Amino acid sequence: MATVMNSILLQSALEKLEIKTRVQSAFALPEVDEPYSRQRAIRHLEKGRVVIFGGIGAGTGNLLFTTDAAAALRASELNADAMVKGVSVNGIYDSHSGNGHVVPEHISYREAVSGNFTSMDTMAITYCEENGIPVVVFNLLEPGNISSALCGGQVGTLIDQ
Repeated sequence: MATVMNSILLQSALEKLEIKTRVQSAFALPEVDEPYSRQRAIRHLEKGRVVIFGGIGAGTGNLLFTTDAAAALRASELNADAMVKGVSVNGIYDSHSGNGHVVPEHISYREAVSGNFTSMDTMAITYCEENGIPVVVFNLLEPGNISSALCGGQVGTLIDQ
C-alpha cells in the first residue's frame, strides 16, 4: 500500500509541474489509480503522459518482486527508453570503497552488479542490461531533479553499457 501512496504523491507533484500522469496498480483502487494494462499504459505514454506503477512489486501484485525488479519488468513490457529511480541520495555509490561515498555519473551494468553499489537491486540491473534499458538513479528530493530525469538531463548516476 505504501508504494501506491508514494505513487499518488509523485503524481500530485508532477501534476503541479503541469506534467500529465496516470497511476496504475495491481490493486483495485478506482478512486486513485487504474488497474495495470500494458495497452493502456502504452496509450498513455503515446499521449505524452507519465505512467507511475504502484502497489506490491511496483504494481505487479507479486510479493516476490522487489519494486526495482518490477519496475524493470514494466520498463521492458512497455519498451521504455529508460528506467528512472528516485532515491534519497544523489545516485548509487560504492559502500565499501572508502572514497567518501563519491557518486559516479556513469557506470556500466557489469560494474553496478559486481561492485558494492547501493540504492538498486542487482536483479533489476541485470534485467535492464539483458533488455538494453538504461537506468538513471537520482535524488528525488533535490528540486528540479524529477523533471530533469524525465527529460533526459544529467542527474544522479546513469547505468548502461
